[in-house]
Amino acid sequence: MKAVKDIKLRKGMSSNELVKELYESGGFSAKKVAVGVDILEKMINEKDCVKFLSFPACIVSTGTRGVIKELLKRKLFDVVITTAGTLDHDLARVWKDYFHGSFMADDKELHKKGVNRLGNIFIPLECYGTILEEKMQPILQELFTIKQKWSTKDLIWEFGKRLEKYSKDSIIYWAWKNQIPIYVPGITDGAFGSQLWMYYQEHRDIVIDLFQDEQEISDIVFDAKKTGAFIVGGGISKHHTIWWNQFRGGLDHVVYVTTAVEYDGSLSGAQTREAISWGKVTEKADNVTIEGDATILLPLMVSALLDKL
Repeated sequence: MKAVKDIKLRKGMSSNELVKELYESGGFSAKKVAVGVDILEKMINEKDCVKFLSFPACIVSTGTRGVIKELLKRKLFDVVITTAGTLDHDLARVWKDYFHGSFMADDKELHKKGVNRLGNIFIPLECYGTILEEKMQPILQELFTIKQKWSTKDLIWEFGKRLEKYSKDSIIYWAWKNQIPIYVPGITDGAFGSQLWMYYQEHRDIVIDLFQDEQEISDIVFDAKKTGAFIVGGGISKHHTIWWNQFRGGLDHVVYVTTAVEYDGSLSGAQTREAISWGKVTEKADNVTIEGDATILLPLMVSALLDKL
């Protein structure tokens, strides 16, 4: 039996010191945060472990984008699996700003003014679809002149390479710079995919080779001695990460951060213990499911992790 201790706050304490206090406090999600940071530290320090990072697009519309960028800049993860909207928001924010908004805004008025609302983030049309069409179409023309068939990983890297003259705050830029593959299995489900579709209307010979992506993921998984994953949110990016890892017997280390509930049977709400039943997480894996908003937890957890590393 371990005694519960009060959290002791003091001036100048580091993120890691705060997380240690959360662990000693005993509950509730606070302790899980500390356990999660410890698992991530162990996973990253394990040299023969391939590290997967999975997250949904929504958080890339916020300042949490900077946390993810830092993980890739520091080469702490080897593979990224995400959704098409990540490309949308990451690229759009290279050229245009998003703005503080409100959950309680009048959405009819926003629509009339040409402002999209993502939670409490305001995204004017000219900062999203318009700018993406303006910037993406010339790049697509250039790339598909080089060759007609691209995997999502190679296509994303080519976009990342072209961002160097604009901004180094991009997730895609650092993925290319450090040669970290980003795979987007649902590439058509967003503005990036829509721009591909628009280009396809007059260039019917172009191909997005999803099978090349799948083959590369397969090779990564089957060649790995161990694998670990930091999985933020749910949906296709989460499922693709754990789906492929089941074929090697499951993840050896895994941390989930989610706001979804499990009682409805959803994949997004499914906890690590359910993944064990499928063989997507090994029976002996270090694992934890942390319930909470990633825009709060990621800055805290990654800051503490960087302190520890």
